[in-house]
Amino acid sequence: MNEQTGGRRVVANMSISLDGHYAAPDPLDMSWVLPYAVTDVARDHLTSLWEPATTALLGRVNAEGFLGFWPSVIGQEGADPRDEAFARWLVDVDKVVLSSTLAAGPTSSHDGTPWERTTIVDKPTTEAVADLRATDGGDIVVFSSASVIKDLLVADEVDRLALCVFPVFLGGGPRLFDDGLPAGKWKLVSQRAGEHGTLALVYDKVR
Repeated sequence: MNEQTGGRRVVANMSISLDGHYAAPDPLDMSWVLPYAVTDVARDHLTSLWEPATTALLGRVNAEGFLGFWPSVIGQEGADPRDEAFARWLVDVDKVVLSSTLAAGPTSSHDGTPWERTTIVDKPTTEAVADLRATDGGDIVVFSSASVIKDLLVADEVDRLALCVFPVFLGGGPRLFDDGLPAGKWKLVSQRAGEHGTLALVYDKVR
């Protein structure tokens, strides 16, 4: 790995539609995600990403959404063990939230307590990542924070790109890959197809 990427790997994870969108035209409409997100392939894909990671990097909106949902999964009757394991990891892991408006860590909507081990950082994404790369630890993983991932793609700071492709056309909505990204090659390191045509792909940037 070159000097730019240092010792820690930045992993970006996103679910996208077959026509390349990460959200529907109505961003509040999440119906297209189901039933694909609860397939074995999607759950195993997520597990493979968080297990080697020691830092979660999130944008404000995504952090508040995650915090409002995942802690409530812990101890939930009938919860998939993989979902509960991810929820416990998310609560316990070091989290960096990029925000210019949050003064303190977000709070959980289900019990009102602060999300422990959360640091609010008010600086550009690339600077925050440079600071994290300079520290010891495992992977720095970005889960579904489109604005953060887009910034990192533009800056060529993504070392591993993990995608869950759901076999549905949304016909519109924001795209993950905009024109003008740095040209380059990626190596496919993992691929798996699952129920309902869900496809999990993992690529490493060739440097």
